[in-house]
Amino acid sequence: MEDPIQLKEEGNKYFQASDYEKALQSYTQALKLNKDRALQAVLYRNRAACFLKKEEYRKAASDASRAIDINASDIKALFRRSQALEKLGKLDQAFKDAQKCATMEPHNKNFQETLRRLGADIQEKLRIQFSTDLRVQKMFEILLDENSEKEKREKAANNLIVLGREEAGAERIFQNNGVHLLLQLIQTKDPEMILAAVRTLSGMCMGHQARATAILHYLGIDSICMWMSTDNEEISLAVCNLLQSIVDCLMGHGKEEQHGKEAALVLDTKKDLKMITTCLLDMLVSKRVSGQGRDRALNLLNKNIPRKDLKEHDNSRTIFVIDNGLKKILKVVGQIPEMPDCLPLTENTQLTASVLLNKLYDDLRCDPERDNYRVICEEYIKSKIDPQNMDKTLHAIQIVSGVLQGPFDLGNKLLGMKGVMEMMVALCGSEREIDQLVAVEALIHASTKLSRATFIISNGVTLLKEIYKKTKNEKIKIRALVGLCKLGSAGGTDYGLRQFAEGSTEKLAKQCRKWLCNTSIDTRTRKWAVEGLAYLTLDADVKDDFVEDEPALQAMFELAKTSDKTILYSVASALVNCTNSYDTKELVPELVQLAKFSKQHVPEEHPKDKKDFVVKRVKRLLKAGVVSALACMVKADSAILTDQSKELIARVFLALCEDPKDRGMIVAQGGGKALIPLALEGTDVGKIKASHALAKIAAISNPDIAFPGERVYEVVRPLVSLLNTERDGLQNYEALLGLTNFSGRSDRLRMKIVKERALPDIENYMFENHDQLRQAATECMCNLVVNKEVQERFVADGNDRLKLMVLLCGEDDEKVQTAAAGALAMLTAAQKKLCSKMTEVTTQWLEILQRLCLHDNMEVQHRGLVIAFNLISADKELAKKLVETELLEILTFIGKQADDPKKQHIINVARDCLAKCMDYGLIKPLSQS
Repeated sequence: MEDPIQLKEEGNKYFQASDYEKALQSYTQALKLNKDRALQAVLYRNRAACFLKKEEYRKAASDASRAIDINASDIKALFRRSQALEKLGKLDQAFKDAQKCATMEPHNKNFQETLRRLGADIQEKLRIQFSTDLRVQKMFEILLDENSEKEKREKAANNLIVLGREEAGAERIFQNNGVHLLLQLIQTKDPEMILAAVRTLSGMCMGHQARATAILHYLGIDSICMWMSTDNEEISLAVCNLLQSIVDCLMGHGKEEQHGKEAALVLDTKKDLKMITTCLLDMLVSKRVSGQGRDRALNLLNKNIPRKDLKEHDNSRTIFVIDNGLKKILKVVGQIPEMPDCLPLTENTQLTASVLLNKLYDDLRCDPERDNYRVICEEYIKSKIDPQNMDKTLHAIQIVSGVLQGPFDLGNKLLGMKGVMEMMVALCGSEREIDQLVAVEALIHASTKLSRATFIISNGVTLLKEIYKKTKNEKIKIRALVGLCKLGSAGGTDYGLRQFAEGSTEKLAKQCRKWLCNTSIDTRTRKWAVEGLAYLTLDADVKDDFVEDEPALQAMFELAKTSDKTILYSVASALVNCTNSYDTKELVPELVQLAKFSKQHVPEEHPKDKKDFVVKRVKRLLKAGVVSALACMVKADSAILTDQSKELIARVFLALCEDPKDRGMIVAQGGGKALIPLALEGTDVGKIKASHALAKIAAISNPDIAFPGERVYEVVRPLVSLLNTERDGLQNYEALLGLTNFSGRSDRLRMKIVKERALPDIENYMFENHDQLRQAATECMCNLVVNKEVQERFVADGNDRLKLMVLLCGEDDEKVQTAAAGALAMLTAAQKKLCSKMTEVTTQWLEILQRLCLHDNMEVQHRGLVIAFNLISADKELAKKLVETELLEILTFIGKQADDPKKQHIINVARDCLAKCMDYGLIKPLSQS
């Protein structure tokens, strides 16, 4: 079609049919072919109408303007532009267009009404702006006046923060010289004023790229980093959040469309992002930066540099950091806190740096990029190894130790560098305690790399034993013990421990517990005691003693609240051991006998690993407050709480939930809330374990208490994930119980279950051979049929849902019958179509209905009679069909019974059935017969 007029007519037809997309295509094609100016104006005007319908107001205003440029008196184009401008928040311009329309057609009520509305909106907008301007001015006057009362200043500071988070408020602060005034507040050096100013700036930056860019340039990245470097934890964190808000805007995250606010053009944000990254990397090696500030810089790099999604091709930010800052990160990793020239650090700084090394390495796309990373590391380590300068060499070994906690492959390669392993072993034999400390830690981290463990076992075990026996330094002693534990584990044997302790692991565990409880020892050292216990609690005697040691448990729980990746993993490992929630291989009796016959060693279960002992340990841990500790661990940052740690925590929770009597306590201490993220993220095994624990809680708890508010909806998906043939029967059963409990609470929850596509799985379980699974699934469906969408699925043609439900009513299992009859009663009450459909799905329907109405169980009988009443009420012909059967005798027999409070509800339904039949004239009262 190449005729513009014909295309216009076609577009008009599409518009009238509300197909705005096709209408747009027709008008656009007509514009390309048209040369007539008058027709062009009409086409632009019509296309503007399409854009208005599609809520694309900028395009609508643009097209209407083009039409007006051609014909200034086009009243339709003027009015459409007015509508678009109003939606964009440009009220004054919209008012002018509406005013022109009203001048052309003074009696048009639509134009007059629009003018009145726009006038009122403009007045209100001016009032709010004027009011906000005054409020902002007043707040700054109070805050900058040193003589203001403290209470007034605090109130003004809080109001300013709230105002900064609102778009209108943020804009007014920005337009009224607010950034300069906020900078003045920061320069007062009053911590409360600084916090208020920084938090206000954060709110102003959120979701507004142009404003965030302006604030960044006005304040200066150097100043922001300097504020973040402070020792004050609150201020450091607030500045970190401000910088994160700016970075989010520059990267285009969280940008919301603000109607009426045309964002200033930001040419290229990459330059600013590079500038921020460079300053953060410089912070890592500056002695003027506090430990807190260094941690903030590392966290910002961790969060913003590596790609979130590896499908995204661009990893230029990572390449930039590796080329310009990898050596700076390695310098942080290589710091030795005990040495005088050490940079200010916190207990988490070096581990966070190791996590960053790992994330950067994982973000690389190809071997050449990884080779470059490795070469930089190797060259930096080589530059530190100096046989004439042991302090310098110590830093090299510390770097290797730090990398071993980061990228696994790279750590292995660095261990293979010439002289590195030998230097580690040699340092163990040094007389200097600092040498021994660094070397032992390096050996511990290296021992997890199986390819190098043989070398360390043959060379390092003897040295570690000697160090443990001879040293009086507790820090070294505890590390040597953990090293022996870890070496035994890495070699797939208890070689280190067996040779050293000759089976006396209880003594070693006792020593670890002693170190753990000694608060005078620094946290960095005490964490090694936790790691030692993570290995030693594999011994049944050790774990039994450990759970009886209340102070040791409390000390461990307290340590678990610190943000340390190693501590979290070690605590979780120790708890898995104590609760026996690890996977065990089932011993096949025939193979055991065969092994004994061939005189092979057969592992036997330790008496203290039997169920009674495990239950006692679980009860002891619950009493000691393990749930609160686990809940706190789950809140840790994702860089600290690894997927492996999440899986271990999920295993522990599942073991704790075993006894239904304990589940109330677990919920009360935050266990239900903590399990939700574990069920949604992590390893596949961890998610299944957490989902099963949630199912156990959901099966017997009041959802409103266990998962208050919106949280309950997050639990549905984990429960549905257990409805899978790959899961075991207990997981299926308890998930169904949980869903039954939820589906009985509200229709919104029922809708959530339907949206998670649980219905097909629930229906499958309704016909399982397993009685309990069939019962649980049918009870769940009984609750779900209250939902209209579920009812529609029964009404739809081409399925056997109704037939199967009727047949389930004829089952011998009384509980299945009860649930199926309840579902059928609700379905036939809600959907009249199902009443007649029920009589067609199977020839057994009448026999099943009669059996329900005569059932010994009053609950089943009542549901059967309700179904009969629904059928009779639905249709006179259907009622007549029922009256001609033995069902009438059954109804008459029940209806004639004398009133009885115990079964009055049953008698009443039977009488209602008979009354309905009399209304139809199908039967007569006794007096007329």
